[in-house]
Amino acid sequence: MSSQPFIGISTYFEASVKWGVWELPAALLPAGYPRLVQASGGSAVMLPPHDPAHAAQVVSRLDGLVIAGGPDVDPRWYGAARDPRSGPPAPERDAWELALIRAALEAGTPLLGICRGMQLLNVALGGTLVQHLEGHMDTVGAFGQHPVTTVPGTRCAAVLPGGSDVPAYHHQAVDRLGEGLVASAHAADGTVEAVELPQPAWALGVQWHPEMGTDLRLTRALVAAAVEAPALTRS
Repeated sequence: MSSQPFIGISTYFEASVKWGVWELPAALLPAGYPRLVQASGGSAVMLPPHDPAHAAQVVSRLDGLVIAGGPDVDPRWYGAARDPRSGPPAPERDAWELALIRAALEAGTPLLGICRGMQLLNVALGGTLVQHLEGHMDTVGAFGQHPVTTVPGTRCAAVLPGGSDVPAYHHQAVDRLGEGLVASAHAADGTVEAVELPQPAWALGVQWHPEMGTDLRLTRALVAAAVEAPALTRS
């Protein structure tokens, strides 16, 4: 059996999580993320928040990287005042994931950003975010479904020709695109639903949550890229 590429997935710390007889601080990640990577042919490696100074070393051991969804990005990272509707900041996670993204881009490690991960990719490259968007979160705590249309000629369109119905849950979105990024999918109202860097980089962010569905095309594409183009810093 051929070896599977190691795909790192960012996780987060929670102050109190209960399981069995225990209630303790925990590093956690919804199970849909590792299951999606595993079903797509990769080995999932969970990456809890850490000192950003170690991001390049961590990325050098990976074949691919997923930045998972989660809380709102602190607007200080893109030079904006906090909107009252922005969620509480997660400074440790922001710093760690931004460092992972920058390390992956520097190393040429294939990168997939999911929801918050797409927004962080945009911010890492100098872009900004809309801090509150109506109509993209039907019910608090419940994922909705809506169609996205991919932009012809983009990597996203090659993976999802024409578009797809996708599971979604967000109230923030890309505003000004980061340097070098192109929008590669949109919602019906024009909201940017995917961003990517042009060839030869493999860096793609999607606003929706593939881990909440059964469509493996995005993660299969990431795993294929990880097999074909391992990180430049990997020995």
